[in-house]
Amino acid sequence: MLLIGSHVNYNSKEQLLGATKDAISFGSTTFMFYTGAPQNTVRSNIDDTLTEKAKVLMKENNIDIEKVIVHAPYIINLANTEKLDFAVDFLKKELKRVDKLGIKYMVLHPGSHVGLGREVGLNNIVTGLNEVLKDSNVTILLETMAGKGTELGTSIDEIKYLIDNTKYKDKIGICLDTCHLNDSGYDMNKFDELLDEFDKKIGLDYIKCIHINDSKNPISSHKDRHENIGYGTIGFDTLINIIYNKRLEDIPKILETPYIEKNPPYKEEIENIKLKEFKNKVK
Repeated sequence: MLLIGSHVNYNSKEQLLGATKDAISFGSTTFMFYTGAPQNTVRSNIDDTLTEKAKVLMKENNIDIEKVIVHAPYIINLANTEKLDFAVDFLKKELKRVDKLGIKYMVLHPGSHVGLGREVGLNNIVTGLNEVLKDSNVTILLETMAGKGTELGTSIDEIKYLIDNTKYKDKIGICLDTCHLNDSGYDMNKFDELLDEFDKKIGLDYIKCIHINDSKNPISSHKDRHENIGYGTIGFDTLINIIYNKRLEDIPKILETPYIEKNPPYKEEIENIKLKEFKNKVK
């Protein structure tokens, strides 16, 4: 079964149940959500009754909760020395929330070194990961980044360094992002070559999620601006080839494409992906 879904809303009223309903309405077989606003630390208490109702609804609609993804808040930056204690503390709390919800994976932006230099930033990330993962039941998926500003994790070699130096390798994985990979300099038309390099240096088993996004910018732009599927520089056919790549058959694919006039485009985009045809226009 194709594991395709999108980012969905998680609000204090319906929580995981509401997120599951949204995913089903889009025709999803998986989905991703934040447990609260990604820009702040405000969080509602988890309602176990809503969680259990969500699990029942997932089962009724053939959504495997082990393939559902949570995304960590953007405000967590393990690479910044001055904010490392805050980042570690908040990330630990987020991991406990994710575990309480019964979710297995959480995607994390590795961080930005904010002028400290790449070596210092990478080592700060390692320090932070080693601290948060030692008592975690949730696997952190490091996301490949576009290279905007002082972002880290923008190359396979940097991701390899983080994994090689993390103590808890059974609790670490990778989330590939097609827009970020394109913007960081990887040619999505040569995706199998990228997978070959990744497999040689790290291992394909570490890939646990893929963010499927077109890009508003050309390769190596380091901009990180997502575009709707088929409207960007990567293109519909290239993204279809990535989604249906046999080496990534059992990996959840998550859309993070822009809303169209405040409306989510995911139902139409997911239908196009299932049809393998750029049929339902969202613009």
